[in-house]
Amino acid sequence: MIPAILLVLSAAAYRVTTGLLIHSGASWLSNFAPVASIALCCAAYFPKRYKFSVPLITLFISDAVINFRYGAPLLDPQIFMRYFALAAVGCAGFLLQNRASLKALLPASIVGSTFFYGITNAFSWSSDPGYAKNLGGLIQALTVGLPQYSATPSWMFFRNSLISDLLFTILFVLCMNFGRSAERSRAGAARFRPAAAG
Repeated sequence: MIPAILLVLSAAAYRVTTGLLIHSGASWLSNFAPVASIALCCAAYFPKRYKFSVPLITLFISDAVINFRYGAPLLDPQIFMRYFALAAVGCAGFLLQNRASLKALLPASIVGSTFFYGITNAFSWSSDPGYAKNLGGLIQALTVGLPQYSATPSWMFFRNSLISDLLFTILFVLCMNFGRSAERSRAGAARFRPAAAG
């Protein structure tokens, strides 16, 4: 589990780094952070007390750093909706914990990314006065967004989060499989040593 925790912390640190670099011209990095996959994989693999606490605490800390840098409020309805969406994705991971594998988690990662994107952008559409409250406004929120917030269109945020979620899911499952193989090897070696000594 240690390699997986280090991977989560690395992803959070990467999210902070990219969040701070976006306004320095690296707009192609926008949202290239696997927030949905962190929630999904931690809930699928981690022990009960870490399933939701590790992803939510690491994401909260990264939000705090990024929001402090840009003078954005840490507690607002958009943040609460983001964490609601992450908790829902985490619940999907929790349901998959007994059959967690790449075969189960890769499709779940795609669904989780899409759900997270859809629910957070629909909330932005419903709460932001810049969007027309009709189908056209919803389509704008889901595709290009509002130009005053970012030069990066919404669809690019979705593409980047989807790719990063898939990559993180693959790395996370590999880390967990590596950790379990190492534990089995150590357990086998521990069983063999007393027998050899006797």
